[in-house]
Amino acid sequence: MVRCDLERGAAELAGARVARGLFTASPSAEDVVAWQIRYPVHRVGGTGELSKLPAAVQGPLTALEVAVSDAARTDGDLLVVDGPLRSRRQLPRTLGYIKTQHSQYLDARLTAVVTGLEPGQRSPVFRLGTAWGGYSWYLRLPVAVGAPWAGIVRMECSAELTGEEAIELADLSLVTLPRFASTPYKDPRAPQNLIPIAGLERRLRALLGDARLLHRALSTAARAGGMRR
Repeated sequence: MVRCDLERGAAELAGARVARGLFTASPSAEDVVAWQIRYPVHRVGGTGELSKLPAAVQGPLTALEVAVSDAARTDGDLLVVDGPLRSRRQLPRTLGYIKTQHSQYLDARLTAVVTGLEPGQRSPVFRLGTAWGGYSWYLRLPVAVGAPWAGIVRMECSAELTGEEAIELADLSLVTLPRFASTPYKDPRAPQNLIPIAGLERRLRALLGDARLLHRALSTAARAGGMRR
């Protein structure tokens, strides 16, 4: 979690926790130990095991995010989480931040309103018709003129809020997020990959350790486990 102090113009790491796991449908898999690092087994069973692996990872990941957020937040913080809210929707003053638009929630007439947004503008707030529900809106981050969806992100907030509260958060997102938009010469995922997110990604990669050494150790451990079985 990164805390951004707008008054000081500073960002700092407010909380970080590393958890590892081996998610598998194999009934014989065991915990993998690579030097001092352990990957405990999370076994996925039932029919269609492989298709359940992404959801099996998402549960512990969300629980970890919620725990770090609860420990690091102070009253009044606006929390922006990566991706849709889903099971994080109970967190107060929290927005889901969706960088890539894989699904369409509006008809062609309303979609034209979104693609017609200027940088620094947002769409009206609308209610999602999905199982998770909630309110949503689009905003366009600062970006050079380009494709219709360039710089467009979708925001979410909890269905438990009133319409007025959702609009208040939408307005807050519009005056807050554009100032953190990244630039193409620094980040190829600009402007959607916000500067605090990019910084957090670099920090977390460092906390996880050298990827090449870990891959080598995991490969060795996997081969040794296969030989024992």
